[in-house]
Amino acid sequence: MELAEAKEEVKKLREQLEYYAKKYYDEDNPEISDYEYDMMMNKLKALEKEFPELITKDSLTQKVGGHVKEGFKEVVHEVPLQSLQDVFSFAEVKEFDDRVKKQAIEENEELNYVVETKIDGLSVALEYVDGVFVRGATRGNGLIGEDVTENLRTVKSIPKVLKEKITITVRGEVFIGKKEFEKMNEEREVLGEPLFANARNAAAGSLRQLNSKITESRPLEIYVFNVQKWENSPYNSHYEQLLYLERIGFQVNPVKIYCKTYAEVIKAIEKIGEDREKLTFGIDGAVIKVDSLSFREKLGTTYKVPRWAIAYKYPPEAKQTKLRDIICQVGRTGVITPMAILDPVKLAGSTISKTTLHNEDFIKEKDLKIGDTVIIQKQGDVIPEVIAVVKEKRTGEEKEFHMPTTCPVCGAPAVREEGEAATRCIGIECPAQTLRSLVHFASKEGMDIDGLGYKIIEQLMEKGFLHNIADIYRLTIEDVASLKKNGKKFATNLIEAIEKSKQQELFKLINALGIRHVGVKTAKTLANYYKTMENLEKASFESLSVQEDIGEIIAQSIYDFFRQEQTTDLLNQLKSFGVNMKKKEELLDNRFEGKTFVLTGTLEKYSREQASTLIEKHGGKVSSSVSKKTSYVLAGEDAGSKLTKAQSLGVTIITETQFEELLQ
Repeated sequence: MELAEAKEEVKKLREQLEYYAKKYYDEDNPEISDYEYDMMMNKLKALEKEFPELITKDSLTQKVGGHVKEGFKEVVHEVPLQSLQDVFSFAEVKEFDDRVKKQAIEENEELNYVVETKIDGLSVALEYVDGVFVRGATRGNGLIGEDVTENLRTVKSIPKVLKEKITITVRGEVFIGKKEFEKMNEEREVLGEPLFANARNAAAGSLRQLNSKITESRPLEIYVFNVQKWENSPYNSHYEQLLYLERIGFQVNPVKIYCKTYAEVIKAIEKIGEDREKLTFGIDGAVIKVDSLSFREKLGTTYKVPRWAIAYKYPPEAKQTKLRDIICQVGRTGVITPMAILDPVKLAGSTISKTTLHNEDFIKEKDLKIGDTVIIQKQGDVIPEVIAVVKEKRTGEEKEFHMPTTCPVCGAPAVREEGEAATRCIGIECPAQTLRSLVHFASKEGMDIDGLGYKIIEQLMEKGFLHNIADIYRLTIEDVASLKKNGKKFATNLIEAIEKSKQQELFKLINALGIRHVGVKTAKTLANYYKTMENLEKASFESLSVQEDIGEIIAQSIYDFFRQEQTTDLLNQLKSFGVNMKKKEELLDNRFEGKTFVLTGTLEKYSREQASTLIEKHGGKVSSSVSKKTSYVLAGEDAGSKLTKAQSLGVTIITETQFEELLQ
């Protein structure tokens, strides 16, 4: 490669790596796998090695990624929190050993290693003065990090006071365990919140919250793996330091293997690779460190990495196996996911017999057929994936797969809407979706049943008291009281809240049913026009699609929902329990009849919901967007683009005081 061509390639790689590093370190939202990033970085390193004149200080090969997030104070690390040089083969580990061994002979130093798991989380420094935790900071760019002391105080495994009054700075990795991560994502799915891409980014995002209450609600853990600063340390051994840290209260990396030879190092790396599936936390490699602290000083560091340690990254493993069948599973949001049933195969330390095929488009893109020989790959702690079909092994007996048209769990229609990759079950009583349906039904935006949150619903389901939405109104004080010790008062309050919910507004009930694409605004439109649940149930597609703010897709979703036997059955049960099915006519007067309001900015005396209710009680309508048909824009503090648009269209803009004058 010529210099000019190399210069162009280096520029392109740096731009790509900077972009992906920003997504990973600063936004905690990776767009490519660690392996893809590592391969890109290796390509850049190789080019810089071949053309050293192209190396610059701002290259990611020379610095650590990551910046200080706005809202956090900067912390200058007295001892830099460096990155590690990654290697991907035993040959590279041998090169490291040869280099270190050569210097050990020259310096007359005894050479031993410690091999540890490379925990997949967020690196932090913890500072203690006289045994008391005083400050904690993220790694940041290695030299400057973020002060996250208050957030770290919420991590239960970080000791606030040590068993000995020493002044020390240690480095650890904050992470979320595998099971805790799965549980957290399950809960987010039920609550309709976006899922975390992986446990590392969930941990990083949780720790870098400006509100420490959010951090406290997340299942964060920490393992300490290094002493950064400890004046007059009595130890010259990294391994002995770790054992001491355990004795004085730190939770130390549980996998630390003392090795005397290169052969033992390789054996330790292989052992960690074999056992990684049994670990309760995710790892992205194994770290090989020189044990002697005095020898580390002699080995020194580069600008970015220490010369006394490397990180071995386990390469992705791929194997062939048979795709025996494709079955469909229904998730808690109704999404129907095809799963590959495979001939069991040992891959990256675990036996794989099934894996997700994501959706219909994935199957078509890979041209998968039942009976195919396929190649599956697993990298790190990532879910194994089918990456290709071995088409030359086809016999002609393979079968095409088609997504089901009905839900495999409840038999309700399975629908794939235009523009979406997912196929969904639309049955409201589908057992696979029960938890999510119950949580949404009882939520503030739904029937607003105070006290009936995710955790309580989960417990009631586990005890067999809740199987569907209607069961909420069958609960007794005794059922609820059985959840808690001395839970009679809580149970009484919850049953009262359930009873009170029977008188909720019609729009709240419509929204609580969880009809796809229907939120509070659309629910209000439906309640205002149809007046009763019976009228809405009978509404034709044509009638629905001509309503304001309801397009054909939403109309079809509503129409299909009310044609399900499950929906009819649920509504009949709710009626029998006395749940309100009619719009409450509370019109005070019709002074705003024919008038449309848009609210923007922060109001002093009213919440958005209170102002909207007042407008509707006086015959008016509230819209979310400004148009020529808008009658008034009610503007509070910090009004944004809606105010600007209203000014450009000549729409009447009123203050909160003027709004009150209109009401009087």
